[in-house]
Amino acid sequence: MTTQPPIKRVVLAYSGGLDTSVILKWLQVTYNCEVVTFTADLGQGEELEPARAKAKLMGVPDEHIHIEDLREEFVRDFVFPMMRANARYEGDYLLGTSIARPLIAKRLVEIARETGADAVAHGATGKGNDQVRFELGAYALAPDIRVIAPWRDWDLASRTALIAWAEAHQIPVPKDKRGESPFSVDANLLHTSSEGKVLEDPWEEVPSYVFSRTVDPEDAPDQPEYITIDFEKGDGTALNGEAMSPATLLAALNDLGRKHGIGRLDLVENRFVGMKSRGMYETPGGTIYAAAHRGIEQITLDRGAAHLKDELMPRYAELIYNGFWFAPEREMLQAAIDHSQAQVSGTVRLKLYKGMASVVGRKSPNSLYSEAHVTFEDDAGAYDQQDAAGFIRLNALRLKLLAKRDGR
Repeated sequence: MTTQPPIKRVVLAYSGGLDTSVILKWLQVTYNCEVVTFTADLGQGEELEPARAKAKLMGVPDEHIHIEDLREEFVRDFVFPMMRANARYEGDYLLGTSIARPLIAKRLVEIARETGADAVAHGATGKGNDQVRFELGAYALAPDIRVIAPWRDWDLASRTALIAWAEAHQIPVPKDKRGESPFSVDANLLHTSSEGKVLEDPWEEVPSYVFSRTVDPEDAPDQPEYITIDFEKGDGTALNGEAMSPATLLAALNDLGRKHGIGRLDLVENRFVGMKSRGMYETPGGTIYAAAHRGIEQITLDRGAAHLKDELMPRYAELIYNGFWFAPEREMLQAAIDHSQAQVSGTVRLKLYKGMASVVGRKSPNSLYSEAHVTFEDDAGAYDQQDAAGFIRLNALRLKLLAKRDGR
């Protein structure tokens, strides 16, 4: 058995919360190594500077504390490419947590290279999908990197043990962390996910206090609101005629979705590690955006391309969910999806009302919709209805032969 060299420096995905603060100290104690912290602003809506203060309190020098605003990169290079595919895992989930992990893994690896670190570390548990996503991403980009997953290695098997360990090592424990957390939350600019504890019984309705990004649809405005979203080559570029960057557009749609109670999803999903889990997802802006993208594709995509995309989508979504963003098959599918978007430009009008985002209009200079062909009025010879007779006979031929053979 080959003995690995000692770890001298680790890059930790660090939120500044209790769990990752314990991990920071545990890495220092267990490996007697330097720790570099990386805190990503993905639009989770939290003040991140306290993470800097906590890291410094635990002996991390300024030059080893990385706090980065990745909101634009997140939406431009990860969310929008995924949305071009209309991706939904198991038909419903807009992959808000899944799509954030490859970006975090990418920056962990890049910072490890920049700082000469031997390893990267994350705070994902051994029961979830995130451990897979972080580590597959890291290994795809740096095959020789060492990954440390403390939740799989240490003997802190309960929250009580975690808090006791923190207190023994002079790690401040906020009052709200001393009791059992009612549920676990992950958030970014695309969504908020809530899992565990009060949500574990799939028969019980989600308590109202779980929701943080949307008003109850029953309490949403009684008057609908109409908006327009402009697209260029499959990506959103403007809201109500005002040009916006990807992250700015998604943030503005989040505000609209919150106001109208749009984007709630109660889902029991199949985790990659094998178990089923129940989660509550709030994706206000993403739900509006996904509806709009589908709407512009309806008039700009050829039937064959549109149907092929729909066939590819479940496989594409599963790859993202399972952590294979950097795998060649995802990149192959992305190339096909991106090729399909060359003519997907135009404007979609939506009606936002009490939890619903409904497409009510769409227009495009590249539209394949021909009123001359589809009209119920005189089409002036644009379409010869007699052509349908031969079309039907040819398509019926094999059915007739089957019927004769089977004695129908």
